[in-house]
Parts: sequence; structure tokens; C-alpha cells
Amino acid sequence: MITITDKGAEKVRDFLAGQNADAAAAGLRVGIRGGGCSGFQYQLAFDQQRDDDAVFEDHGLKLLVDKASLPYIAGSVIDYQDSLQGAGFQVNNPNVVAACGCGSSFRVADEEQVSAV
Repeated sequence: MITITDKGAEKVRDFLAGQNADAAAAGLRVGIRGGGCSGFQYQLAFDQQRDDDAVFEDHGLKLLVDKASLPYIAGSVIDYQDSLQGAGFQVNNPNVVAACGCGSSFRVADEEQVSAV
């Protein structure tokens, strides 16, 4: 299961409203891809639901996850941070065993299976 905080949901709704997108049809896509100094990076985008997506609903929003990414981000909480260092979405992922110093990439315990992503 993937969830989103109150502040994260507010920011998603603000963006969707600014794009005149329907929150019932669109959602926040959460996935991973290879890259970064620790091995993997998060991909967050506003998108339409696809046939093979796992779909989680929280705060009235759809969180869309491709099946290849799901085992590595299961249990994650999406938040929105606004600080002196910048603003943006943050993924709090319980599967991470190491992250780079800049916080943009991560490593999970069983990386070998993710290489297909």
C-alpha cells in the first residue's frame, strides 16, 4: 500500500486544479528507475491510470504504481516538504537500506531483482 500525507494531497489537488485535470481520472504516478549514485531514483508524475497499474486511493486521490516498482516502494508515504533547501515531494520508503547524501537516490536490500526496471 502507498499513502499520501495531508500536505502531499493538498499539493496534488492544487496542481491538478491548475491543469484543469479531473482528480477522478488522473493521479500521482509513483515509480522507480535505475540511476543516481545509490542505484535507484524515484519517478513522480501526474498521469492517467494504465491497465497494469496498482492503484491506491488515499485522501480522495489515486496513487498509481507500475507492477515492477511496487515491491520496492510498498509501504511508502508520499509527503510534500517546503523548506529552506527547496520544496517538493518526498518519498518516505521503509524498504530503503541506503541513500545518497543529496537524498535523490537510494538502494534497497534486494537490488538484483530491480535491474529489470
